[in-house]
Amino acid sequence: MSTSKTILYFGNERLVSGLKTTQAPILRALIDAGYTIAAVVSHHSDGQSRSNRTLEVADIAAEHGIPVLTPDRPQDISDQLASYGADAAVLVAYGRIIPQSVIDLFPGGIINVHPSLLPKYRGPTPIESAILNGDTHTGVSIMRLTAGMDEGPVYAQKTVDLHGTETKFDLYDTLVQTSADLLISTLPTVLDGQLRAAEQDSSQATYSKLFTKDDALLQPKTMTAAQAERKVRAHLSFPKTKYTVIGHDIIITKAHVTSEQKTPLDIVCQDGAFLSVDELIAPSGRLMSGDAFLNGYAAG
Repeated sequence: MSTSKTILYFGNERLVSGLKTTQAPILRALIDAGYTIAAVVSHHSDGQSRSNRTLEVADIAAEHGIPVLTPDRPQDISDQLASYGADAAVLVAYGRIIPQSVIDLFPGGIINVHPSLLPKYRGPTPIESAILNGDTHTGVSIMRLTAGMDEGPVYAQKTVDLHGTETKFDLYDTLVQTSADLLISTLPTVLDGQLRAAEQDSSQATYSKLFTKDDALLQPKTMTAAQAERKVRAHLSFPKTKYTVIGHDIIITKAHVTSEQKTPLDIVCQDGAFLSVDELIAPSGRLMSGDAFLNGYAAG
């Protein structure tokens, strides 16, 4: 496929908290589809220092001779953005507020990729929220960006079924590829005006929260075992799931629900069922099985 349309790209494709690396398939798909990417506008996120964080979209841009811009605020470079004469912009996990003055720079507006079935889970953590709430399905939305958070009208959506075993990184992989496919199939009719966006029903809107380190502590007295197990899958890497077992602080990375308690790593929950820890990060920082932890730490 080839196209004469020029796109400006905002984002880094890190659609979940704590994601260490991404292949940035949406940016790659736009390039492969023949769109001219005038520039990539991005930034470093998740509180990580620039020195220890690879920005994959910048690497892809360098491969294709695309300039990379990392302003503190996009409005600070409005004149430069306008100078590219882009037909539209595509935004994927940019993580900065885009003011209306910047949105208005693009005749086709800014097209946002959001990993939920809007208006459900507006906000920063829709993937984690779908897991935490035990949803049986989620999906992706292609929408027109407005000044309100994820409030813009929706061009297209695609539903993805959940099996109840996905970690947030598993679900990220599925949804980011689904997003790339849906965007590429939808974008031509968005840009030529054939596809009209439908307004969201804001009365049905729900919101996802920004996690902090305070969300890491496991609180089994107020959670069912199933809720605790979902927390482990949804909180991998950040904010993590922390608990103290036989006097040792651990980070739980894999667990399952069981009806009986056999070891101290079977944690009783509100409903009387147990969260059984299969894998953890020990106080030493080592990732190990539950059995290895008990052999090394319970004995001591």
